[in-house]
Formats: sequence, C-alpha cells, structure tokens
Amino acid sequence: MLCDRYDNALLTTSQKARDHYDAGLDSLLSGMPDMTERFARAVEADPGFALGHVGLARARMIGADMVGAREAMRDARKLAEGLPAKQAAHLHTMGLLIDGNAAGAREAVREHVRSHPRDVLIAQLCTSVFGLIGFSGMPGREADQLAYTAALLPHYGDEDWWILSQHAFSLCEVGRLDEASDMIDRSLALRPQNAHAAHVRSHTYYEAGETETGRAYLDAWLPGYSPKGLLHAHLAWHSALWAMEQDDMDRLWQAVDAHIRPSASQAAPIIKLTDAAAILYRAELAGQTVAPERWQEVSRYALDAFPNGGLAFVEFHAALAHAMAGNPEALHAVLENAKGPLAEIVQACGEAFAAITRSAWSEAVAHLTVALADHARLGGSRAQRDLLELSMLHALLKMGRGEEARRLLALRRPVFGDHVPLAAWQRTVLH
Repeated sequence: MLCDRYDNALLTTSQKARDHYDAGLDSLLSGMPDMTERFARAVEADPGFALGHVGLARARMIGADMVGAREAMRDARKLAEGLPAKQAAHLHTMGLLIDGNAAGAREAVREHVRSHPRDVLIAQLCTSVFGLIGFSGMPGREADQLAYTAALLPHYGDEDWWILSQHAFSLCEVGRLDEASDMIDRSLALRPQNAHAAHVRSHTYYEAGETETGRAYLDAWLPGYSPKGLLHAHLAWHSALWAMEQDDMDRLWQAVDAHIRPSASQAAPIIKLTDAAAILYRAELAGQTVAPERWQEVSRYALDAFPNGGLAFVEFHAALAHAMAGNPEALHAVLENAKGPLAEIVQACGEAFAAITRSAWSEAVAHLTVALADHARLGGSRAQRDLLELSMLHALLKMGRGEEARRLLALRRPVFGDHVPLAAWQRTVLH
C-alpha cells in the first residue's frame, strides 16, 4: 500500500500520484507557490484518488480559490463510498472547513488527531495564528495553541521540520523566545526553503527586539522566494516594519508599493487587507504623512473583498481602513454588522480608530481599554496586534500622560524598550 511520507495510507496504486501528492504536501507545509499544481498532478495521475482531491481542495483554499476548493471537495466526496474510517474522517473534516463550518472543523480536527496525530494535512488545520485555533475567538487561545502543538510534537520527533516550525511559533507567541529560537533554527537547518519557518524566525527576532538581525535575515532569505509564494508579501511587511523602525523610509515605501498595497500584493485577500492597513497606520504613528489615496485604496479593497465581514481579525482592520480613509458609512456598517462573541472587541477597535481621527484622545483610550483587555481573541500574531498597543500609547501621549504610557509599555510590550515606533514617543518621552 502506498503511503505519504508521514506513513498515512493514501489508497492509490499510482506511484506517480503518490509522488506528486507528497510533493504537494511538502509545498503546502512550507508555503511554496506550486502546492496547487502538485496536487492537481496527483489527481491527474489517478482521478480516483480521493485524498488527492482533498489535498487539492485545501491548496486551492489557501490560494483563496474557494470555487475551485469546493469543486475539488465535490470530486472527493464522489469517491467517499467504501473509504476506510481514517480516510473517511479525513475527507469529512476537510469538507467541514471547505463548507464554512469552522467550529465544526476545529472539533473534528481535535477528534481526528487524537487517533491519527500524523495525518498532517488535517493536523495542520489547527496550527499557526491563522489556523482554526488561532481564529477560534476563544479566551486563552495562545495557550490552547501551545498545548495543541506540544501534544503533536512527540508523534513527529526532532527531525521533522514542519512540527518544529509550528511548535516554535506557539512558543514564540507565549513569550518563550529562547526555546522558540532554538527550535526554529533546527527547523530551518532541516529545510531552509520553508517560508513558514522563515516567517516564524522573523517573529522571534521581532519579539526579541532584534531589528537589525531580523532585517538582515529577510534581506538574505526573501530574494530566493517567489513573489507568488503564500507568505512573500507578508514577509515583505515584516521587513518594512523593521525598515521603519530604523528610519529607512525609502525602503518602507518601496516595500509597500512593490509588495504590500492591495494593487501590488499577490497574497491572499486577508493578508492584502490586514497588512496594507497595518503598515499605513503604523507609518502614520511613526510620523509619516500617508497620502489619502493610499487609505482610500485599502478601504475600497476591504469593501470589495469582504463585503460581509466575517472574521473579527478582518473586521477590525477593515474598520481601521474605513476610519482612516474618511469613510464613515463603511465604518458604521462594519460596527453594525459585527456579530458573535467578538463583536464588542471589534466595535471597540472601530470606535477607537474613529476617535483617533477626531483627536478625541480620551474617548479613544476608553475604547482601547475594552479592546486591549483580551485582544488575543481577535486572532493574528502579537506583532500584528501591536497596532492596538501602539494606538493606546499614542493616545496617552497626546493627552500628556507620558508616565502612564511608559508604565503601560513596560507592563505589556517591554520588547520595544525606548525604541518605540511612535513619533509622539520620541518627542514627548525621550526629550
């Protein structure tokens, strides 16, 4: 019986299909641009390969081709009859996700990996800050993420580059930076061309405040990675943040115009919106003048790509873009349509951004206090949610509450030290 490299039976008799499937799996796990092509070749080699169609559905979903993802799942489901229990559960779990039932898929993943922890295509659904745990909206989700990858780790061992990178990210997000750094270095030594690992390495440098080292790392790593790769634009975002922190504004805007703004980015829609909004906002906080046209582009993209909102992480970035673009109708719609357990946090973020545009600093602080109480539930990484932390510091400084801002920084984000990327900080606290 043919198996993937994690010893999962694939139920195909085609060696060619198996080889393409394995290549697709590695491309998916490392964020390479050919993942969809690899899985497509697998099912071309064996059209009756049910798990190949499931892999193709997942690859298309990652590439934001939901029409294609649903088509591939329909093909997989046509082949479901007679599948053994493990493969049937594999297909069912991915189907829940493709159908939009994220909560059901999350619970199905947990159930599946208890018996089949090395079924990596299913296991990976709950890893990373953009996975089903990362976007669960649940309190304590960073600890939950760490517990999940820690439970998987023994089943993969110390020589599997994928689990090392994913567990390193979990460690990084709870502040265990020395462990995360050691683990991600081991992962990269095993597979240097792993965009997910390069991403985690960037986060460990960011969280350790190693701006120069992190920037040099990406300057060396990114040229070998295709702009069509899943994480290219986001890694350019990390590089742009570091350029801004080093006052290299030419490099900042070069990265924005070449890779990050919606019209230039080749990333998935969620990355296009959130990274573009975040980089423009953090540039403004750092004292840059951002042309209104830039904000209007991001606001329009938010309306086009996410007309009905959805994820809280998307909604609060859309609210930011609409507020900064001077689009109160669109902002009101985001806040009015926010639903579910994260609605209050999304609304607090949106109201805070609107208050900041009016220089209503006391009002902004009040709303940010609500948002910051448990902003991890919004999803994304600590680095991405720093725009909320920096917003609070900015508002406090504008109110003349510099000492309170300094105490808050030391308590919540000491990584910045005195190198806080805020123009108000440089003017008020350091002088």
